[in-house]
Amino acid sequence: MLAERGLSAFLRYANSRYLRLGAYSGGTLPGPRPGKRYMLYVHIPFCQRLCPYCSFNRFPFSEERGAPYFERLRDEMRRVAELGYDFDSMYIGGGTPTIMLDELCKTIDLARELFTIREVSSETNPNHLLPEYVEALAPRVQRFSVGVQSFDDGLLQQMDRYDKYGSGEEIITRLKEVGGAFHSMNVDMIFNFPSQTAEMLRHDVAMLKESGCNQTTFYPLMASPVVSRQLAKTVGQVDYQREGVFYEQLSRDLAETFEPASAWTFSRIAGGMIDEYIVDYEEYVGIGSGAFSYLDGAIYVNTFSLRDYGRLIAEGRQGVTAFRQFDAREQMRYRYMMGLFGLKLDKRAFQADFGVSVERALWMETAFMKAVGAFAEDTPEYTTLTEKGRYLLVAMMREFFIGVNGIRDQAREALPPDERQLIFGEGEGCEVRHPVASAVSETESAEDGVPRA
Repeated sequence: MLAERGLSAFLRYANSRYLRLGAYSGGTLPGPRPGKRYMLYVHIPFCQRLCPYCSFNRFPFSEERGAPYFERLRDEMRRVAELGYDFDSMYIGGGTPTIMLDELCKTIDLARELFTIREVSSETNPNHLLPEYVEALAPRVQRFSVGVQSFDDGLLQQMDRYDKYGSGEEIITRLKEVGGAFHSMNVDMIFNFPSQTAEMLRHDVAMLKESGCNQTTFYPLMASPVVSRQLAKTVGQVDYQREGVFYEQLSRDLAETFEPASAWTFSRIAGGMIDEYIVDYEEYVGIGSGAFSYLDGAIYVNTFSLRDYGRLIAEGRQGVTAFRQFDAREQMRYRYMMGLFGLKLDKRAFQADFGVSVERALWMETAFMKAVGAFAEDTPEYTTLTEKGRYLLVAMMREFFIGVNGIRDQAREALPPDERQLIFGEGEGCEVRHPVASAVSETESAEDGVPRA
């Protein structure tokens, strides 16, 4: 698709400037603004073994690392409460959030004590779809998201997930056993893996319908430059030209059972819990090593280093070590992208918040989207998307998260040698998901704000 190629090229250039971070010495986050809604993101950076293609901040799990980390995490949560923040929603990502079940439950319980939490989302992996996990988490978690990626056994083997989590049939059996325990059961999938075929995608959709899940998220493969090179050496080069064709097929095959909830999330539940918290919450606070916060037009980034994170929290600070303040145009572009990604841009809210209409502020972006047929409705109140428009938002988000993954790759390289050795050694797979958090080592960032590789 010519429009996608031009858009992707522009975004790669823009992101090379947009995602540069500088050192942060404030110690803690700024306080909340009265009347503003915020979401709490919690990062658990541990997996039994590490997936080779994952750019998230994650370390091989051990109780010696895990137990103290959860204690520090809860300390940071208390600091956030002391700043005056309140949250009605909490998202727990990783890594593997369910890797220490008792510690996870303590963390959720504390969040409910400190804040007016009404809904909790947690990621997990198929090997934790067990009765004891469901019994502990069903009263605490409303939305459970399982990283499956594919039901094709060959792809699972290529992603180093088959031996860890079982065959596609085994995963389906576990999903069915958990069905109905949570308000929303989301299954994360990947499309456009180099060796994936159209028939594999049809099989994945058929298995999803059989699983009984009430939501699915199909992420396009979002490979940073480092990951792309690894993929090219093992299973082949990522081909973005066929990505749009696969998306059209997915949209068509899912339509019998699911309806779009965001550009890449499909739900059986009208008004269900959308997989991407950034759709419902423009601003959020992140805690934990590898988390980031987006507050009042600025991104605040927590250190990748477990050692630095523990030290900062022990000193009475938070984990923030890097940030960037976005200018007004960058904030408007971000709002535009996130609004359309959620399938409906509120033009009146845009005007109220920025003091200018979206057509005037982002005339070039709006003209481009209209010219390529991306808009289904474009009224004075809102804008919605055609199927082609939804795919263009998939491409936008893919490029945005590839840029974030590139920063994350550099940040991992900037870790102290012993911690770098940990993450490049053995490790059980974490979810191969889109980025939720970016992090920069406090001690190893370059003068221009980009972590040294």
